[in-house]
Formats: sequence, structure tokens, C-alpha cells
Amino acid sequence: MGLQTQDTLRLERVVTEARATNPMLRAALLRADAALARVPQAGALPDPMLSFGLRNRPLNGFGTDEPMTMNAFQLSQTLPWPGRLGFAERSESHTAEAARLSAREMEVTLVSRVKAVYYEIAFMDRAVAIMRETRDLLREFLDVSNTLYAVGQGLQADVLQAQVAVASLTEDITVVEQNRLAMAARLNALLGHGPDRPVPALELPEPGPELPGVDDLVELAAERRPALRAAREQVQAAEYAYRSARRALYPDVMLGAEYAQRPQFDDMVSFMVGVSIPLWAGSRQLPMRREADARRAAEEAAELDLLNETYARIAEGRADSDRARRLHELYTTSILPQARAAVESSLSAYRVGGVDFMTLVQNELTVNRYEIERVRLTAAYHAAAADIEALTGGASEEIP
Repeated sequence: MGLQTQDTLRLERVVTEARATNPMLRAALLRADAALARVPQAGALPDPMLSFGLRNRPLNGFGTDEPMTMNAFQLSQTLPWPGRLGFAERSESHTAEAARLSAREMEVTLVSRVKAVYYEIAFMDRAVAIMRETRDLLREFLDVSNTLYAVGQGLQADVLQAQVAVASLTEDITVVEQNRLAMAARLNALLGHGPDRPVPALELPEPGPELPGVDDLVELAAERRPALRAAREQVQAAEYAYRSARRALYPDVMLGAEYAQRPQFDDMVSFMVGVSIPLWAGSRQLPMRREADARRAAEEAAELDLLNETYARIAEGRADSDRARRLHELYTTSILPQARAAVESSLSAYRVGGVDFMTLVQNELTVNRYEIERVRLTAAYHAAAADIEALTGGASEEIP
């Protein structure tokens, strides 16, 4: 699963594939469909009851010559107290909307995770390339030290130090390459693929502009983040569930009609009206009401906690992105040019015996570290920006 510079895997393609193939996102969408299917169920009346009976048949002969003997057909319908089913249906409607928004939250979170892993792999690719270039330079230094040692102008210790530096850098390259294998497996998991699928070269653009201020981002998140919208829907669902539970204490009404066929006499009809008696309200209806009230309070607390957590993450992500962008610019315009100039100067001085060999090696390793840090800051900026994008509801054109 090595780097294939001739075949670049674009971020847009990865994101599109993740949305289409990630199994957890598909599960969330199916749960939203299931929640939507529960809405009409909650508002539907109980099924009517149709019954048939042979009434007042004499045991002696089971005949039909008695006036009270009849074949009875009865139809009955239970009607819950007005408002109970309506509130229950509205509760399920808000729950279904919350499930849809939760699926949307999973989608934007998935995209953020995919981007973070994508940029981490891109960073590793460039870190390996930088270390290989540094190793090649160290090998050139090794050749210089060998040449100077051969003509009696250098020390054997310089040769050994160069060999150690090359071997140490080779070890670092191996570690990063193995970490890339693990990170590529994680990316494949997010895409719903097996861990051995090759991941070619990835893009890593330069950091973008400064992100909007925290207050603007917080306002945007409060309006658009799917998880916050889902939490508000859950509060509404709990409110209507509580209203429905309050009406559970009131009696249900039962309406019935009966047609009695008497084979040897006139047929008869009967009509019935009944009500349920909440005899066990202390152990059924009243605890149901307390449960719904507790759930309503819990959903309100959960919404507030999510709101605070969202604001905190936005502030952290905004700080991370700004720090990465500023340090990236500092490394690009100041630190790295000075470090490279120090390497060129020390190499020239080493050739004439002006500096010791370890100074030359340390200067080059410093450039290596700064270049890797610059690339790491680039990946960190994009990862922080992706997290903030998820917290504010995803890309603007994707908001439903």
C-alpha cells in the first residue's frame, strides 16, 4: 500500500464514496425511516373488535326454539380520550424528525472524520518524502566525510556519526510507513472496505484563509448543526409525550353495536357505551405521567449540554486552525529559509574545517524537523476546519 504519485485519490471522491458506502450512515438512515413509519401508528385508533357468538342455546338438543336463542354479531370500537392520540402522533413526528437530523449529524461527522484521516495520511506521505530527501542529503554528507577521512582531513568519528544519522532516519521512515498502513486501514473502514485495499497518493492543499470568528461560528452552529436541531426536536417530542401521558388518566370510551339473529323469532339489535375505569392509576397512569415529565426534563438538560459542548468545541477548533495557519506561515516565510541557509553555510564551513561534522548533521536534521512540522500544521489546519464545518452543519449547499 505504498505511495503512488501517478494516481491521486481526490478528497471529493473519498467523501462521496463514504456517503454512499459507510454502513453506520446507512444504518442511521434506516433508523430514520423506521421512526417515520411509527408516526401514523401513534395516531391510529385501536382496531375495532368483531365477534360472533351462539347465545342461550339449550343444553337439551342445542335447538333454536327458545325466544332468547340467537346468533349474535357484535362490533365494538374503543375511543381514547380526546387529544391523547393526537399528542402521541405529534410526539412521534418530532421523534422521527430528530432521527432524520441525527442521521444528518452522522453524515457530517463521517465527512469530518474522513477528511481528518485523509489529511493525516497525506501528511504521512509528505513526511516520508521529506525524510527520504533528508536521508539522501545525509548520505551525501557521509560521502564528504569519507572523502575527507580518506585524505586525512577528517575524523573517523564523523563517518560513524553520519552512518548513525542515516540509520536513525531510516528507522523513522519505517515507523511512519507502518503508521500509514494503519491509518489507511481506518480510512478503508470509513468507506466500508476491507483493510487491504490500496490507498494511493492524497492531496494536501496549503492552509486556507482565516476562519470566521467564534461568535459567528457559534451562531451558525446554533441554527444549523443537525445534532442541536435534533435535540430541540427531542424536547418537543418529550413535551407532547407528557401531554399524552396526562390524558392517560382519563377514561377511554367504548362504543358497541350488536345484531342478534333469532331463527324462529324477530331479530334484535343492541347498542352499548362503556368507559374504562383507571382503577390502578397509582401504579400505571400516574407513574407514566412522572416518567414522561422526567424524560422532558432530561431532554432539556441534554440539549443545553450539547449546546455548551458545541460552543466549546468550536472555540477549540477555531483556536487550533488559527494557530496552525499562523505557525505554517511563520515556518514558510522565516524559520525554514533561515534553517536551510544554516545548512548551506555549515556545509561550506565543514569542507574547510570551519565547523564540526555534528553541527552540519544537526542543522540538516533541524531542517527536516521544521519541514515535517510545517506539513503537520497544514494537515492540522484542514482537520480543524473540517471539524468546525461539521459543528456548523456541513457545507452550506448541503443543508436540507
